[in-house]
Amino acid sequence: MSRVAVVTGGTRGIGAAISKALAAAGYSVAAVYHGNDAAAAKFKAETGVGVYKWDVADFDACSAGLAQVAKDLGRVEILVNNAGVTRDGMFHKMTPDQWYGVINTNLNSLFNMCRPVIEGMRERGFGRIINISSINGQKGQMGQVNYSASKAGDIGFTKALAQENANKGITVNVICPGYIATEMVMAVPKDVLEKAILPQIPVRRLGEPEEIARCVVFLAADESGFITGSTLTINGGQYMV
Repeated sequence: MSRVAVVTGGTRGIGAAISKALAAAGYSVAAVYHGNDAAAAKFKAETGVGVYKWDVADFDACSAGLAQVAKDLGRVEILVNNAGVTRDGMFHKMTPDQWYGVINTNLNSLFNMCRPVIEGMRERGFGRIINISSINGQKGQMGQVNYSASKAGDIGFTKALAQENANKGITVNVICPGYIATEMVMAVPKDVLEKAILPQIPVRRLGEPEEIARCVVFLAADESGFITGSTLTINGGQYMV
């Protein structure tokens, strides 16, 4: 029986690429989404991957959703926390809604998703948790105090949870993508991309969602059990740590 993988934000952008790659690698995948029903239906029709709708910022919704996945597919052994939002603005003008909306979805969601599955992973002696952070969680970004704080928090969460569960066969790692050619990034005006963004990237191109997905598949594998608490930086050399 194939291992079950849950991917949040799993029907669009980087998440969709991760869901597809895990399915191609033989995992039973549940792609979680929150807002875009049309995109989720299209993704399911094109890939055959099961989709589940809930808000990762809501603990009770996560608990219920994960229980449904376990009932439908089997126990959750791979968890990819990819869901994220931006609510950009300079901090001196930032509203509480901008702050808490980003923190709840990008950081608190890691608690909401990991807590319902961690005890089962510990009991079974196996688990793979992969968190998707950001280059801006490593270096910061003007106009993104909320986003940078949430993504930096993801890194700290990863390191601490990895230490707590390393002796239980559970690995916890984090990936920090740079500029990736998703729908959101490709909506940036062409002249801004070419003059302001690409010159910052030594390889002189955007990353592809599939490049992030391949790294997730690697970390999710049974054979990657000696890698935990690690931060995998994938940004074309834009920020080296």
